[in-house]
Order: sequence, then structure tokens, then C-alpha cells
Amino acid sequence: MNTESNGGPESAEGDAGPAEQPLGSRAPHFIKRSRPLHLSWQVGVFLVGLAVVVGGVIMLPLPGPGWVVIFAGMAIWATEFVWAQLVLRWAKRKVTEAAQKALDPKVRRRNIILIGIGLAIVVALLAVYVWKFGFAMPWSVGE
Repeated sequence: MNTESNGGPESAEGDAGPAEQPLGSRAPHFIKRSRPLHLSWQVGVFLVGLAVVVGGVIMLPLPGPGWVVIFAGMAIWATEFVWAQLVLRWAKRKVTEAAQKALDPKVRRRNIILIGIGLAIVVALLAVYVWKFGFAMPWSVGE
């Protein structure tokens, strides 16, 4: 079939979105030719990606961009492994859907109303506290 000769199937409808890259290894051609070299390449990519993902997981409870580093490790794995490419495509799709949903006027209106109600509750609670105890701090109320 000619649809796969240039790297993957093309859409006949002419999508407005960017074409997704075909799944599979992105190793250089000379590495893919030799099975032992390609296997060594895959092991190296896996270990580097694993180190980056573990670093990201360590950064989750510590200061640092944990999720960004985890997705960077996934991107490293995606250069070689189809499963990582599928996970990244799924994550990109979900982020895009969430961004589109957040821009929906109904959702924005609902979120603004909920934030307003939450702020009103916080202000009311603070007003009751100040009315009852004055400007005393909570740890010195009993004194």
C-alpha cells in the first residue's frame, strides 16, 4: 500500500490537527539494522528514561517539577517503545480535552460561581471569628 510508504497512513479528510508520527522505534537506521545493537540501544533508552522517571517521582513530595520530569522520562521512553508513545498520546489527548472543557463558557461560569460561593463562606467564617474573638490569633484565644 502506498499510504504507509511515507511514514504512516494519511487522512483523506485533511485534518486540521497535526499528523501524529507513526508508532515504533526512532533509533537511527544503522542501529536498527543490527539486532544486538538495537537491543543495546533499547536497554540504554530504557535505563535513561527510568532514571528520569525515578527522579521525577522523587521530586513529587520534594520541591521541584516532579510531573514535568516524569513526562520527560516518558518522552524519552517514547522514542523507542510503542507503549510509552500510546501513553503520551493518551495524556496529550486528555490535557487537550481538559483545556477545551475549561474554556467552555458554561464550565467557566460554574467555576466562577463556585469560587464566589467559597469566598463568601470564608469571609463569613472570618467575620464570625473576628466578631466572637476579636483580632486574637487562634493560639492565644484561651488566654
